[in-house]
Amino acid sequence: MGALGEALTAGINVVPFTWAASPAATEREIVVVDWLGKALHLPKSLLFEGGGVTLLGTSSEAILCVLVAARDRKLAEVGEGRVGHLVVYCSDQTHFAFRKAAHVAGIGNENSCAIPAGSQDMYALPPAMLEATMKADAEAGMTPLFLCASIGTAATTAVDSIHELCAVASPHGVWVHVDAAYAGSALICPVFRHLVNGVEDVDSLSMNPHKWLLSNNDCCALWLKQPSALVAALGTDDDVILKDTAATADDGMLVDYKDWQISLTRRFRALKVWLVLRGYGTDGLRDVVRAHVRMAAAFQDMVGADARFEVVAPRVFSLVCFRLRRPTMTTTLPEDNELNRRLLAEVNATGEGPYMSCAVVGGAYVLRFAVGSTLTEERHVRDAWKVVQEHATLILASSMQNMHA
Repeated sequence: MGALGEALTAGINVVPFTWAASPAATEREIVVVDWLGKALHLPKSLLFEGGGVTLLGTSSEAILCVLVAARDRKLAEVGEGRVGHLVVYCSDQTHFAFRKAAHVAGIGNENSCAIPAGSQDMYALPPAMLEATMKADAEAGMTPLFLCASIGTAATTAVDSIHELCAVASPHGVWVHVDAAYAGSALICPVFRHLVNGVEDVDSLSMNPHKWLLSNNDCCALWLKQPSALVAALGTDDDVILKDTAATADDGMLVDYKDWQISLTRRFRALKVWLVLRGYGTDGLRDVVRAHVRMAAAFQDMVGADARFEVVAPRVFSLVCFRLRRPTMTTTLPEDNELNRRLLAEVNATGEGPYMSCAVVGGAYVLRFAVGSTLTEERHVRDAWKVVQEHATLILASSMQNMHA
């Protein structure tokens, strides 16, 4: 459905940067992303009923847009001269796209605070440490600006406590954004909705239907409590070329999506999302997510049943973080890391085998097994684990021989 939507969009070749340029495309986007927000059970404050929604290319773009909006809103309060005192916050598990966005937005590395999140917190951002850090910054004359919380961190898909973090950020007037690029899709299933308790208090949230809801690249949905802040930062009302005075609503509620993003030109992404929602329905999309989670759980059970392996982080969605170990040998962390680097390289080099990625979690090099393809079946998961086991056996045997040589 998503691919068909892309083909139709290419044929239509509409450029919906203003409502006047394509009223149908603009209205379609408004309706479709509101549908998606309701399917994910997001609060009214983030839908068009209370806020606003748009489709961008990626979460990296969404984060940059809202960060610029937050920056300009804060500088309007404290003065342009305070730009060097603005501080942004995240955990050390947050996707690097946030630190890149901060750099582009003019926030120096020294003012970008990554708070450690360890295994004792299930790799989620600890609210108490955030509170202490923000308080210390404020007392030192700095201005807390922005918090990027995560529903599904990049390395382990850890989930930050939205309710607790909003309570910490609120007294400082901090803009709270939730990056749910991958895991936000899971909110379509009732069993996962508790993970965003407190989301009604956030300023913005983004997720990518192209990651787990069958919509082709590129497609990122961004919900905002106050779209006016985004328009104030990125709007181009002074450009008479882009205005159409005949297309002016009496209530001033026409949406020109060029003012909600960095660039002026934009793609018509709503059609493919519309086709996916109409073709699968919310029940069909729930079935897809549930099947992937079930297969990942089965893979985790296989890892747990083999004493040579360990699951490194709790599995929440359809990602399993695991590593090979040598339980009968005393080794150092660097040696174990090198063992797992070799395992990943050999597994990925297998012509017909699985492809896995890696991460460093608490200093440990881990393999990441993610189920997300529409064509993945249980037999593929079993075959993938067999490949991992076979290469692990060869690597451990070789390691033992080298130890005794």
